[in-house]
Amino acid sequence: MNLRDSPGEAAFRAQVRAWLADNLPAETGPEWSRKMFDAGFAGLTWPEEYGGRGAPYSHQAIALEEFASAGAPNHMNVIALGMAGPTIMAHGNEEQKQRYLSKMLSAEEIWCQGFSEPDAGSDLSAVRTRIEPRDDHFLVNGQKVWSSIAHHADFCILVGRSDPESQRHAGLTYVIVDMHAPGVEVSPLRQITGEAEFNEIFFTDVEVPRENLLGEIGGGWQVAMTTLLHERGTLGFALTGTLDAQVNKLIALTKERAADDPIIRDRVAQEWIELQALKLTNYRSLTTLIKTGIPGPEGSGSKLHWSEQNQRLTKLAMEILGGEDDGYWGYQQQRSRGNTIEAGTSEILRNIIAERVLGLPRSR
Repeated sequence: MNLRDSPGEAAFRAQVRAWLADNLPAETGPEWSRKMFDAGFAGLTWPEEYGGRGAPYSHQAIALEEFASAGAPNHMNVIALGMAGPTIMAHGNEEQKQRYLSKMLSAEEIWCQGFSEPDAGSDLSAVRTRIEPRDDHFLVNGQKVWSSIAHHADFCILVGRSDPESQRHAGLTYVIVDMHAPGVEVSPLRQITGEAEFNEIFFTDVEVPRENLLGEIGGGWQVAMTTLLHERGTLGFALTGTLDAQVNKLIALTKERAADDPIIRDRVAQEWIELQALKLTNYRSLTTLIKTGIPGPEGSGSKLHWSEQNQRLTKLAMEILGGEDDGYWGYQQQRSRGNTIEAGTSEILRNIIAERVLGLPRSR
């Protein structure tokens, strides 16, 4: 991986910066997401026939870096762009691709994820939500938790157990659920920040048409692994861009409040060093993606490192402030508590890295 932009990449980076300078929004949500789509910055690498731009993966990485650096809002359909869309492209039929993909990019239809469960946490192989095959549909019963933006969602990518006698990875099935179907109930989970972006979802005799199946009945584990690879693979640059902006804010705060404290300065320098290591790990992951078209395992390591570093960094900022809530760092520190839960808990990610990257034996 050449860490310098090629002439084409440099031109694209300049294009992104110029567009952001002219378009950073007063609005967020669907309006901003639609503006991103109209400008061609949503689904950059997706095929043009599905609303994308057919751009190289390096352009997606550049866009994620520049949007985060500028403090631009995220596209509100992050689950669709990073997870549901790539999964449908990999495992869906042509009818499903034509039906769903372009409306994801334009934010006409919002998606959430139904993986985690109260008794399974982030251990997908332990889910108990039932997906019962019937003649022309599936019947879904169960509960999911920690589902981001489910209270706004139109569709949910859901993994459940279609064989009640199965164990672990076997007997799982992956379906698309209409969140407006009878029997679907969403209950927001209020966080320490006062917001409720995570939710519980309850499914009671929810009928899912057979045409909403992704992959094969009983083959849901393989489909879900595609989802998770893309989730952590595409998150890396966006999260690191956000962390880069946080480190810069921390440096500015240190200059203002603790410039003469050598211990604080050393701790801030350590955060900068770890940020650079994370950036290089992301570029290594990008190399794998460019060569194979499939995100590598580095995404799990990047997400783990980012989540714990962001918690440590915001805690340091509050120490520098002497516990004073300046309206920014207090919120960031509270919100960071969810970082080690969302997109896979730290415990589960450590198991994944140990068992599937390092080849270590199972710990349980």
